[in-house]
Amino acid sequence: MNHSNVAEVLVEALPYIQRLHGKTIVIKYGGNAMTDEALKEDFAQDIVLLKQVGIKPVVVHGGGPQINQLLEKLGKKGEFINGMRITDRETMDVVQMVLGGLVNKEIVSLINQQGGRAVGLTGKDAGLIRARKMHITRRTEDLQEPEIIDIGHVGEVSAIDPSIVRTLEDDAFIPVIAPVGVGEDGASYNINADLVAGKLAQVLGAEKLLLLTNTPGVLGKEGQLLTGLSARDVEALIDDGTIYGGMLPKIRCALDAVNSGVRTAQIIDGRVPHAVLLELLTDKGVGTLIRG
Repeated sequence: MNHSNVAEVLVEALPYIQRLHGKTIVIKYGGNAMTDEALKEDFAQDIVLLKQVGIKPVVVHGGGPQINQLLEKLGKKGEFINGMRITDRETMDVVQMVLGGLVNKEIVSLINQQGGRAVGLTGKDAGLIRARKMHITRRTEDLQEPEIIDIGHVGEVSAIDPSIVRTLEDDAFIPVIAPVGVGEDGASYNINADLVAGKLAQVLGAEKLLLLTNTPGVLGKEGQLLTGLSARDVEALIDDGTIYGGMLPKIRCALDAVNSGVRTAQIIDGRVPHAVLLELLTDKGVGTLIRG
């Protein structure tokens, strides 16, 4: 071990720790980082270290692959329209079982094994996430009017009451949140985890929003990583087609956050070991930083 290099790394992290001390960081956890055993342990260690140095991490997680696996075991095939899972009542039961049970409790356990004090929640706990039903509008050439498609128990965030999250993070706990919300009628709704993380970051007045992905970040037309982008830069990249496809929803989520008071949003490569620490506490980072 080169002691000089270790000291340099620690000194490099110091100003970031000082700047983020006492601040809330909302982290959307998904992709390879959730399925690779070594990366799962790295993520848990990162979250515990952040809490230990006085930063307040809040974790929002997905679980698409795990939901698909259980549906297949039950002989039920997942169906999607415009990237949204068609969620009938039976599928919603599976979603709640996987997100609120299996996945949420595994993340809580991983963090606690590393010395943290994680608490698992769904959006149904303490009225955390209020949801409204989402409808998909599809336009085709042979239809004069847009077709409105009912995709079942899929929702969008109508309101967030962050009091339970604030209570936990101010009392040395690490909230771990499954993106299941409840409607006015008491029905449960599956909500995109990126959207929940973005809205939660806004309501909590978070310093940063981190979205873990399976890509290096936002790439230019020649494949180079783009970072230090303003909201205006991002809009220009969308307009000229540089940002497209599956990256668009994440980018829109990041833009909404920074335009609503979150200081920065970062789209980072969750396939990199200790990606969260590298992005938050080092000079170079491992993803795309977006500011308002």
